Amino acid sequence: QGYSSAASDVYKRQDKSGKLKRLIEDLIEASKVSTGNIVLHSMPLNLGELAAQAVGESQNDFEKNHLSLLLDENSAQTTVFADGSKTFRIIENLLSNARKYSAPGSRVYVRVYEEEETGVFEIKNISAEPLNISPDELTERFVRGDASRTREGNGLGLSIAKELCTAQQGRLQLMIDGDLFKARVYLPKTGE
Repeated sequence: QGYSSAASDVYKRQDKSGKLKRLIEDLIEASKVSTGNIVLHSMPLNLGELAAQAVGESQNDFEKNHLSLLLDENSAQTTVFADGSKTFRIIENLLSNARKYSAPGSRVYVRVYEEEETGVFEIKNISAEPLNISPDELTERFVRGDASRTREGNGLGLSIAKELCTAQQGRLQLMIDGDLFKARVYLPKTGE
């Protein structure tokens, strides 16, 4: 009996330590991005391949949360002019947001396409909780879609994603329609 209690206490401390570490890392990144204190290594980048890689790496986590993560097979292999690691972080943050806040048993859809002079990464999901918040409020720091704050996360993911888009001459657009949440990342196809 004493061993399982001690092991449980150790696990709880490790879990809290991990969450604190993630919060500190996210705060540092958010601060760097919002002050323009980041170095970008922009180059031609296949947005479709990057999205496929991120989706592939996230599949197990989505399955553990009883969610289906679906990448549109007709997604364009569009090239954007962006920083690979920063763009991957944007996609990761959006996937993480969908994993945390989607209705259990639902599907999360991802696609990549071209629109005028931009490459677009789009993700949409059905929220587990009512979204009684504006899209603009969701990209503010420490704001989360569920007011109960019982789920994991620190409310920095969408803020960081928005700032990283802006730093690359792109933009993040969020849309809410009832329980449908949709995010679109627009990145320039050329470095002009």
